[in-house]
Amino acid sequence: MKAEVTRIFGDQWSTRNGQVVPEPEDISLGNEAVEFERATVLYADLSGSTAMVDGKKWWFAAEVYKTFLSCAARLVRAEGGSITSYDGDRIMGIFVGEYQCTQAARCGLKINFAVQQIVNPALETRYSDAKYAVKQVVGIDVSNIRAARTGVRGGNDIVWVGRAANYAAKLTDLDLAQRTWITEAVYNRINDAAKFGGDQKENMWKKFKWSQHGDMTIYGSTWTWRV
Repeated sequence: MKAEVTRIFGDQWSTRNGQVVPEPEDISLGNEAVEFERATVLYADLSGSTAMVDGKKWWFAAEVYKTFLSCAARLVRAEGGSITSYDGDRIMGIFVGEYQCTQAARCGLKINFAVQQIVNPALETRYSDAKYAVKQVVGIDVSNIRAARTGVRGGNDIVWVGRAANYAAKLTDLDLAQRTWITEAVYNRINDAAKFGGDQKENMWKKFKWSQHGDMTIYGSTWTWRV
């Protein structure tokens, strides 16, 4: 371990520009990184999962995990994103390309629809006495980002280094009525169809100050997007 740590800290980094989200085997285990000038990261996280596993049967929690993650994963892929990791009760997706922010924001609204209109009705039908409803939070940010391979031979994966990965994950900690959160950088890049909804073309996003991060501007939405 000492030798490996010394090597990592001592080796020079090599970088190359990325056009598509890489697989782990596309990057060496050395100090090599794939750089994206701009990539949009989406985290979709179950809310209250700790209380659920403490208070419900294991198989009930497993079914909630599986149904939520299955719907979220399908929607990430349907919107052109790549699934980069499953982490317990959350999923991470990366969007690249010209319309990445719009695709990711729309995906967040679609996940809200899936939870409210697909997962929870099915749960209520199957377990009418459970007194439980699935809730989720989606966080989305965009920034320059780099992908590096980490771990050991036979057990490794990609780590995403950049603001978007951290901020998207942190946004899922917010506990308000809004289910989908985007940074101002994302809001400024989404098209009008992903900003305004309903017959009156209302703004689907409400402006907030993120007190945990220097009162930076973020936007939250309670809206859904039909799938």
